Amino acid sequence: MIRFCIHHRRLVVALWLALAAALIAAAATWPATADDDFTLPGSESQLAAELLGPAAEESPGALVVSAPSGIEAAGTRQAVAALVDRMNAVPGVRVSLDAQRLSADGTIASIPIDHPGLAAVPELKGLRDAFQANGVTVELAGDDFADFTPGGLTEGVGLLAAAIVLLVAFRSLIATVLPLVIGVAGVACGVALLTVLGTFVDTPGFAVYLTIMLGLGVGIDYALLIVTRFRTGLDEGLDVLDGVTRAMRTAGRSVLFAGLIVIVTGSGILFLGPSLGGGIALASGCGVLMVMLASLTLLPALLSMIGTRIDRFAMPRREGGPPVAYRWSRVVQRRPWLTGMVALLALTVLALPATQLRVGWSDAGNRPGSDTTRRAHDLLAQGFGPGAAAPLILAVRDTVRAPLDDVVRRAAATPGVAQAFPSGERAAIVVPSTGPQDERTTGLIHRLRSGLPEPVLVTGSTAAAIDYARHSADRLPWMAGAVLLAAFVLLAGVFRSLVLPLKAIAVNLLSIGAAYGVVVAVFQQDVLGLGGAGPIDAWVPTMLFVITFGLSMDYEVFLLSRVQEEYLKDGDNSRAVASGLAATARVITATATIMFCVFAAFGAFDDRALSVMGVGLAAAVLVDATVVRLVLVPAAMEVLGARNWWFPTLTFQRLTSREKVT
Repeated sequence: MIRFCIHHRRLVVALWLALAAALIAAAATWPATADDDFTLPGSESQLAAELLGPAAEESPGALVVSAPSGIEAAGTRQAVAALVDRMNAVPGVRVSLDAQRLSADGTIASIPIDHPGLAAVPELKGLRDAFQANGVTVELAGDDFADFTPGGLTEGVGLLAAAIVLLVAFRSLIATVLPLVIGVAGVACGVALLTVLGTFVDTPGFAVYLTIMLGLGVGIDYALLIVTRFRTGLDEGLDVLDGVTRAMRTAGRSVLFAGLIVIVTGSGILFLGPSLGGGIALASGCGVLMVMLASLTLLPALLSMIGTRIDRFAMPRREGGPPVAYRWSRVVQRRPWLTGMVALLALTVLALPATQLRVGWSDAGNRPGSDTTRRAHDLLAQGFGPGAAAPLILAVRDTVRAPLDDVVRRAAATPGVAQAFPSGERAAIVVPSTGPQDERTTGLIHRLRSGLPEPVLVTGSTAAAIDYARHSADRLPWMAGAVLLAAFVLLAGVFRSLVLPLKAIAVNLLSIGAAYGVVVAVFQQDVLGLGGAGPIDAWVPTMLFVITFGLSMDYEVFLLSRVQEEYLKDGDNSRAVASGLAATARVITATATIMFCVFAAFGAFDDRALSVMGVGLAAAVLVDATVVRLVLVPAAMEVLGARNWWFPTLTFQRLTSREKVT
């Protein structure tokens, strides 16, 4: 394959152009629609939703009106009615004043809005912005009306940061551009592939951002590793073809196994079930797969075409004695127990907040005050109580055994319930006295489920989050076990060692714990004072585990591949660790910085769940490339010594008896 890509480089480039064109054309012809709804078969919330059918569905939005003088005042009614008429003139939109809810003091009203989808949202928001009436405020509730970062802005910031890091690392304009080309080409194909496959697998709306985030992060890193090894070969006197061949047989091999590990570990999310994890696993796999293939096929073709011109516009490189990384490794190796324990203590401190992890769903209350949905959320809480944002729904399967009036009476008498009233013939609405993200609301749901008669089911967004959290907790041991086993098998096969995979798994779990701790501290405990504190979205911890584990394995493969290469020269473990770290430190630092910039850019995303993922991945990469790779790994490998490379050898003689059997 390497020789084919080198000797038929123009054909390879043409094939990639054709592949990209075909995938983009297919994506434009058969675009998939996002599906943000999920089902949890067998859960109480899902059974209740199926029992009630369309009756359990709420309007996708609401017009929230605030008038201190009273909603029923003549001037207020006239102004609001005129706004409702203008909204009803938008195709597919239905706003009914007859269905409005009025607060007890008559100053706040909530009017349901039914609309066909995102196409009507800009016009509805424009009508709200243009509304003017003395003493009357109107806001829009519903996720569709939330403000979101314009598409391309976050990705552009990440690419710009990556370009700066590459220029500093390579000190060459052409060498800087190559990884960016590979990353963008792979991500474009990955997004198109996801769009096509999304017609067969339900994918959430944020899936495309996950593909872009992971694809850009690992794609640029994979290309950087190969380009660095190619330039090293040229510096050592190899010709272009030999330089490309050696780069692909060394760095390319690392990229292949690193990419496979990320894809395999990312697939661990499937243990949550196809309807929950299928779209997320597909999103992560498409991006990583396409950038990996681009690095292994398109990049060697481009390198063989560019050749020695890769350094044509290069700045002078720094020359000197032993690299700083080599000297640092020797410092760590002289005090392996001390440095290792300090690193372990630092990771433990970072991971401590993770013990307080609480899952749920983000809502409008976590958005900034400049967002109309946040202001609508606050008005609803002011007028109807904090629980009005996410009321609970009771579904009665047998109204003979459990009369609806009796169910409503018992629910209203339950501590923590602000209001309970019937809704139809077999359903009731329960408004908690606390908000949906409050732990006391979780306790209320447990009390309702245990205290109400058996034919009564409790559903609603908060109840669904509890069911999802329980489902995730039940599947977590299987998912984690499968991911760890797959990583162990792959690493044992690559490095022919049983000790190194176990060590890699242990230190990577420490990195994940630190990432969890940072996420909980920033988003749940709000230690930075950014506002919007609340539980972590229920799907994030699981996804963060599988993706972070895969990315951590990337650096493990990059470092250990070079250490193994040095160890095979003379069998000196200490020298191999120091030399391997010296040879890869600059690349790992550059790749980690790029990943950090890309993920941190997504950390500024308006969607809170994606922001949590971005910050969590950025923290994991930063910790892994510094505390883990520069301190803990060399310290552990120094302590283990030659035992790092222990691998049982089974020969025919050992498998047969030493004595003659007759």
